[in-house]
Amino acid sequence: MPRRQLHVTGAAEAPLRAALRALRTTLDVPDAFPADVLAEAERAAASPRLPDHDATDIPLFTIDPPTSVDLDQAMHLSRREAGGYRVRYAIADVAAYVAPGGATDAEAHRRVTTLYFPDEKVPLHPTALSEGAASLLPGQNRPAVLWTIDLDEDGRAEHTDVRRALVRSRAKLDYDGVQRAIDDGTAEEPVALLRDIGTLRERLEVERGGISLNVPEQEIVERDGTYELAYRAPLPADGWNAQISLLTGMAAAELMIDSGTGILRTLPTAPDGAVGRLRRTAKALHVDWPHHVPYAELVRSLDPRQPHHAAFLQECTTLLRGAGYTAFSGGEIPEHTLHAAVAAPYAHCTAPLRRLVDRYASELCLATCAGAGVPQWVLAALDELPKEMAEGTRRGNTVERECVDIVEAALLKDRVGELFDAVVVDVKDHEPAVGTVQLTDPAIVARIEGGPADLPLGERLRVRLTHADPTAAKVRFAPA
Repeated sequence: MPRRQLHVTGAAEAPLRAALRALRTTLDVPDAFPADVLAEAERAAASPRLPDHDATDIPLFTIDPPTSVDLDQAMHLSRREAGGYRVRYAIADVAAYVAPGGATDAEAHRRVTTLYFPDEKVPLHPTALSEGAASLLPGQNRPAVLWTIDLDEDGRAEHTDVRRALVRSRAKLDYDGVQRAIDDGTAEEPVALLRDIGTLRERLEVERGGISLNVPEQEIVERDGTYELAYRAPLPADGWNAQISLLTGMAAAELMIDSGTGILRTLPTAPDGAVGRLRRTAKALHVDWPHHVPYAELVRSLDPRQPHHAAFLQECTTLLRGAGYTAFSGGEIPEHTLHAAVAAPYAHCTAPLRRLVDRYASELCLATCAGAGVPQWVLAALDELPKEMAEGTRRGNTVERECVDIVEAALLKDRVGELFDAVVVDVKDHEPAVGTVQLTDPAIVARIEGGPADLPLGERLRVRLTHADPTAAKVRFAPA
């Protein structure tokens, strides 16, 4: 999950745009697609590989931000006559358009993931596919990987089926609209059931010790010629929707483990030092965390609409560091299969338009459910996929971190010399006068140095902004 989601709204500030362009150059971010890739994608868009099974009678719908057009998933939720629920989840079938070994495939392996900048995105696949022919846009017949997962009355998965199918989304919904319709009782049953199933899955998450971080989206908003930070706190509907994706990822992991061939998303348990640092941050932000309260329970009690809770949730994402991909084949199950935040085996399989590994996960699960052999092109890629995904994820994280630094510097560039209230959230072991402070308003985390004495870890401190340069992506404070 991204640490922060940043969007620029309103007119763009020229220095900010220039700094983001420079960042793309520095990180050697791919720009335009090569001509042969674009030509191949256009041909594939006009002539995809269509499945035999027709599921266009299922009234699927998508839930995404209003401006999104790269739609990976569509769903339909229903009650089963025998009790329980049926989740049908259609995932864009990228393999219907991308031929193994072709130009588009090679370019996807070079890019690995879609990269998100505040002012634009750098897509994994040409937009003729990702925002056109392969996207599950409403009113369009599309090849998809259709998951059918039957749940019992408590929301536990009982049976999973995965097959290729032709599907047709009926509606493109957004989170705000879904939340309003569910709250005021006007949602049709397939949408209304999102709350019922999502809530059941959240309870099961608590039961197994998993955790979902409701990290607010951070927006850069222009007002009166200056920029401010604003937060969009996730709605309950965001969480319910995420539970459907998590359910599918857990089902995919089970299928792979059962078959003895797959690629899992794994995360080790956070080390004690990381949890200890987070406890100091909680103290500094006046978040009450009694020692007998488990981390997962604390996070579920937080309200992302409160600024100090929002700031703490941002820091909670540090415990997600160390996630990776584990590939296996030939029936040799790896020793470590768990994703610590999910508290279960888990696989990425629901975003193939934006993440390379998901296309391979779909093929592995399709083969298992069909009782067929895994395609050779999938097996041939398994050994290298974890490395490719690690590098792509590292680049994505670097983009995100550098974008945050640039934007924060741009927001503060005219306030050098001003005083701010902050808390000391980290101190360097061998340089106790150097560390990290977190401002409560605006919500910024930055380096502090230059004081005559040791920094008071976990204490509030009055600090002076000494440096804010968006071209260098640096913000610095000193004790006041």
